[in-house]
Amino acid sequence: MRRLLPASLFAHLGRSEQATRLPARVQRLVDAEEEKSERLITWVQLAVLALFAALYFLAPRPPDAQATMFEPVPLVLAPYALFTLVRLGLTHRGFMPGWFLVLSMLVDVTMLWALIWTFHLDYGQPAGFSLKVPTFIYIFVFIAVRALRFDARFVASMGAFAAVGWAGLVAYALAVGGPEMITRNFVEYLSGPYVLIGAEFDKVMTIAVVTGILSLAVWRGRRTLLTAVREEAAGRDLRRFLSEGVAEAVIDAEDEVVAGRAESRDAAILMLDIRGFTGFSGTHPPDAVVERLTSFHARAIPLIRAQGGVVDKFLGDGVMVTFGAVTPSTTAARDALRALDAVMAEAARWSAGTGEGLAVNGAANAGPVVFAALGHANRLEYTVIGEAVNLAAKLEKHNKTEGTRALTTAACLARAEAEGFVAAHPLAHLDGRRVAGVDAPLDLVVVAH
Repeated sequence: MRRLLPASLFAHLGRSEQATRLPARVQRLVDAEEEKSERLITWVQLAVLALFAALYFLAPRPPDAQATMFEPVPLVLAPYALFTLVRLGLTHRGFMPGWFLVLSMLVDVTMLWALIWTFHLDYGQPAGFSLKVPTFIYIFVFIAVRALRFDARFVASMGAFAAVGWAGLVAYALAVGGPEMITRNFVEYLSGPYVLIGAEFDKVMTIAVVTGILSLAVWRGRRTLLTAVREEAAGRDLRRFLSEGVAEAVIDAEDEVVAGRAESRDAAILMLDIRGFTGFSGTHPPDAVVERLTSFHARAIPLIRAQGGVVDKFLGDGVMVTFGAVTPSTTAARDALRALDAVMAEAARWSAGTGEGLAVNGAANAGPVVFAALGHANRLEYTVIGEAVNLAAKLEKHNKTEGTRALTTAACLARAEAEGFVAAHPLAHLDGRRVAGVDAPLDLVVVAH
C-alpha cells in the first residue's frame, strides 16, 4: 500500500516534493510554522464544535421537530469532539503525517454532511429537506480554516471532499425520493422538499470557486512564507559571518548600502596575533591547526564582546577588533584596554595549556577612523580604515622588538584613564621608542610582558 500511495502521505505534515528540496535548516523552520498552524486549526475546529453544541443545547427545540428518542446531533458531535481532542493531542506531540491530515479533513466533511443529513429524519421529512438547511454554510468555515496552513493542497483537498460529499447528499435525496422529487419551479423548491438541480449545482460551484480563490491566496502566501523563511535563515546564518552590529547597520540603513559609503568615528582598535602559529601549522595536520585556533577564539571573543568589542575580521591567526566604530562610543579607549588586559591574561593560560610554544601578542590604539563599506557592487565589506588602525597593527608587530606581549601608546592610555580605565597591575612606560613605519618616536606603554 505504501508503494502505491504518494510518499507525501507518509511524510511529516504531508511534505510536498518542492518542500523536500528546501535546505534542511529552512525546512525545519517551515515545519515549525506548519506545526503551529495545525495546532491553530485544531483549536478553531474545537471552537466551531463548541458553537454547534451551544446552539443545539441552549437554543429552544423547534416545536415542529419530531419528539422521538432519536437525537442525531449529539450522536454526530460526540465522536467528532473525541476525534478533535485526539487530534489536538497528536499535533502537540508532532504526529502529523499526510495520511492523518487527509483523514482529519474527511472526518470534518463527514461530520458536517452527516449532521445535515439527519435533519430530514429529525423533522420527519423527505431526504431533499436536508438540502435546504442553513447549516450548509458552515462548510466554508472548514475550508477557510485550512487556509491557516500555508499549503494550498489541503485547501483544495478540503474543497474537493466538500463538493463530492454534497453531490453525494443530492444523489442520495434523488435515489430515495425518486425522479418526482426533481422540480424546476423555484417557489416549489423553496417551499417543499423538492430538489432543484440548478440550485444544488450552484452550491457545488460556490464551494469550488471559494476553494479555488483560497487555494490561490494560500499558494501565493506560501511563496511569500518560503521566501521570508529562507531570508530569515540566511540572515541568521550570515550574522555569524558578519561583524556584530554590521548586519544591523545594513538592515537599518535608510538607503541601500553601496561601495564608498563612509562615516567618521572616534574609535579604538585592538589587534591580536598568535606568534609561532605559522610554524605550528606547517608541522601539524589541518584539523589540529583549526582546533588550536578556534580554541583560542572561544576564549578570547567572549572577553572582547563583554567590553563591547566588535570583531572586524579574522586575519588568519590574527584578529582585528573595533570599539566605537560600528556604533559610536564615548568609552572606546577604556573598553579596548579592558579587553586587551583580559585577553592577554586568558591568552597566557591558553599558551601554557597548548604546550606548543605558541604565544599571543596584542596592541590597542585609539583615534579617528573611517567606518566604510568597501568593495564592489556585488561584494561589499564594512571595515575601518585610518592611521589609528595602521598604528595598532604596527604596535602589535613591535612587541617582538620590545620583547613584550601587549602594547599601547601613552596617549591611548591617558584617554582610557580619562574614560575610567584602571589598570589591574602596574604598567611600564617605554618613552621615545622607534616603531617601524612610524616617522616620529612614540611613548609606549607595556600592557603585558
